[in-house]
Amino acid sequence: YDEAIAHLKALVEARPDDMRAYQALGGVYASKEDFRSAAGLYDKAVAMLKAPTRADWNIFYQRGIAYERLKEWPKAEPNFRKALELFPDQPQVLNYLGYSWVDMNTNLEEGLQMIQKAVELRPSDGYIVDSLGWAYFRLGRFDDAVRELERAVSLKPEDPVLNDHLGDAYWRVGRKLEATFQWNQARDLKPDPGVLAALQQKLLKGLPPIESNTAQETPKVKPEPTTAPKG
Repeated sequence: YDEAIAHLKALVEARPDDMRAYQALGGVYASKEDFRSAAGLYDKAVAMLKAPTRADWNIFYQRGIAYERLKEWPKAEPNFRKALELFPDQPQVLNYLGYSWVDMNTNLEEGLQMIQKAVELRPSDGYIVDSLGWAYFRLGRFDDAVRELERAVSLKPEDPVLNDHLGDAYWRVGRKLEATFQWNQARDLKPDPGVLAALQQKLLKGLPPIESNTAQETPKVKPEPTTAPKG
């Protein structure tokens, strides 16, 4: 990592207006989960952009991801919006912003519409289909949630969080045996510690009644940060 960072830093300094160098270095920072360095780097990149074009959408998208991962949402959201202003039909951005809103229980209908559009553009992307199912779940549309989450799990059967989400949806429609099966499946797929702790609680007690539930049963899965194809 250190050698790659040193090389890419030199490249950024040598070509401060070449956005590809910023994206490559930012990708290394993100893979190290050094989102503070990534955010600072993308701040410099944006400062170099006098008149951003559609080709620059990914700079704003990655900057938004860095700030979102730093839990600085007021700095993150304008970057996602700017990325969409530059590239309105970019499915990764539609999904990330829409999912973030749904996960925060804010702008739910607009977030749902964004994710629906992302699914139309990327119907075979299991993570985006999962976002749609989870949006329906948050809106209390549990039958719709089951339909989409079943499809998401069929596309990404090895992802523990997608299996966990499907278990939650099954529970809400009264399919409790299937819910328990999915939660066991999710547990066996070695999820992150926070997801595992929530799963163990659900396997013991199920989900709380809806009246006392704020739709926070499951830690969210982050839509995966991805680097844009060049061009």
